[in-house]
Amino acid sequence: MCGINGVCGLKSDNAESILSNMNAALAHRGPDNDGSWFGPEMALGHRRLSIIDLSDAGNQPMLSSDENLVLVYNGELYNHLQLRKELTEYAFKTNSDTEVILAAFIKWGIDCIKKFNGMFSFAIYDKANDELFVTRDRLGIKPLYYYYHNNQLVFSSEIKALLSSGLVPRKLNKDGLIDYLKYQTVHSPATIIENVKSLKAGHYLVYKAGALKENRYWKPEVNQSTENYETICGDIKEQLFQSVEKRMMADVSYGAFLSGGIDSSIIVGLMSQVSSKPVKTFAVVFDEEDFSEAKYSDLIAAKFKTDHCQINLKLNDFMDDLPVAMDAMDHPSGDGPNTFVVSKATKKAGVTMALSGLGGDELFAGYHIFNRMLKVESNAWLNMIPARLRSLAGSIVAGSKSSIATEKIKELLSLDEINFKSAYPLAREVLSEKQIAGLINKDLIKAGVEYQNIIESIHDDYPLLSKVSIAEIGTYMQHVLLRDTDQMSMQHSLEVRVPFLDHELVEYVLNVPDKFKVPHSPKKLLTDSIGDLLPSEIINRPKMGFTFPWDKWLRADLKSYCEERLTHLKQTAYFNEHGVDELWNKFLNKDPHVTWARIWILVVLGNWMTVNNIE
Repeated sequence: MCGINGVCGLKSDNAESILSNMNAALAHRGPDNDGSWFGPEMALGHRRLSIIDLSDAGNQPMLSSDENLVLVYNGELYNHLQLRKELTEYAFKTNSDTEVILAAFIKWGIDCIKKFNGMFSFAIYDKANDELFVTRDRLGIKPLYYYYHNNQLVFSSEIKALLSSGLVPRKLNKDGLIDYLKYQTVHSPATIIENVKSLKAGHYLVYKAGALKENRYWKPEVNQSTENYETICGDIKEQLFQSVEKRMMADVSYGAFLSGGIDSSIIVGLMSQVSSKPVKTFAVVFDEEDFSEAKYSDLIAAKFKTDHCQINLKLNDFMDDLPVAMDAMDHPSGDGPNTFVVSKATKKAGVTMALSGLGGDELFAGYHIFNRMLKVESNAWLNMIPARLRSLAGSIVAGSKSSIATEKIKELLSLDEINFKSAYPLAREVLSEKQIAGLINKDLIKAGVEYQNIIESIHDDYPLLSKVSIAEIGTYMQHVLLRDTDQMSMQHSLEVRVPFLDHELVEYVLNVPDKFKVPHSPKKLLTDSIGDLLPSEIINRPKMGFTFPWDKWLRADLKSYCEERLTHLKQTAYFNEHGVDELWNKFLNKDPHVTWARIWILVVLGNWMTVNNIE
């Protein structure tokens, strides 16, 4: 796992200085080596975190054996050993997966990415054709940001490195701001910075003669399974086991995040079946019992005899870490500090790579939103009632009990047509359009276009629960969970692997009929597939989610911290001072419409704009 940088079409003598600044900004991602390569109007940089083939021969930028190709690469190919067997004509000099990419490109060209199983973003420059390819893995596990202006392309693993180049203006993206306020993040290809793009998952760029073209190489295909339930469960168990096994390949010490939930417990259980020694596991616990999952993580640690590390997080300790975690945030998001804490402890224990249960909820209908969308579909008869009457009924519901839930019911009933594609974005909103209108200057208000594009692109032939999975994967998971996991773990030079997001497993589960996935019990298809691996106490436990006692902390010990960052927002041209104060006071007075999450995204944005000197 590493960090990559590049500048193409640079017509100046400052290439070495620019690339040096960009590499320095990624030092935390790759403390083991700092590399660069320069060609005519081309500069490629790399920071290395050694995971496979720890020798200097694996350093980057790496040249092909004929020295025609130059590669900078961030990620892991889990099938690189199998691919080597197909690349016998190439004279390998290393045991790294990096060199496999070069050999595969020589044989198959850019189509080689269709053969890769892994998480990656990389850039490969073909000297003979003066052509650069930049790509990102199918599910967006590894980040890739770029800025294209006046035929010049600048790209990196992090936005901060782009900004450090001096080639990218530090201007806020006004449309991205609305996206962020509505959904606690900004969705690809947009980012929070004007004209900085996030390469979409499953896509690649081609840069040649100053022109830039984007292509899509993967999307999950609709191919509904006709197998019976027993066969499907067996297939899922086998694919998940193989996914875990592949992701335990490393030349460094590794472990796993263990919350005690179904997903992380399954990963630890399967790791224990593969490993010949106790798996190292890490769990964050709290003195506040309502938030602590200690009894569940302890139960799994004992069952699988793991080498367990319990991180008892107290507020005073967290207060020390919070400024560092917030400053480390590459792109503002409504999540993140929790991953920072567990990653810090994991790295401190001598672990360089960890497995995570991320993706299980999205794939196996683990969130409440899956049941909500089933209810929307079962109540399609509401569309037979005129919208005016539905809207009136919604107002009556909202008036009977004032809450976020009843307000969303009101908005739902007011829609022109109630269906998955109209109801899903509403269900995932953090701040409503009404709240946003009160927060910012009126001329900035514009709907989040990118989010709606993601939802509209979902194929109608998928069953409903698969549509929800695709929506979750393409929005919240990619742009909040995966982004935060990457930026916070890599701040500690820790690689995190996600077995549930093996693209072959994802494709398979998306084509399982709804009748097998309806969550009559928590993630029933998944728990049935793994048989008796987990005790019933884990399967039937209440879902908590990995979160901190934010509501309590923000009203007390973190109050002044929040107010300082909200003050910065009020001083910008974007935000309405009165609107920010009103929302903050409503939170302090426990208004049911203003939860901690609706305040926290503003605090994060205020801090991020200050740290990064954003106009």
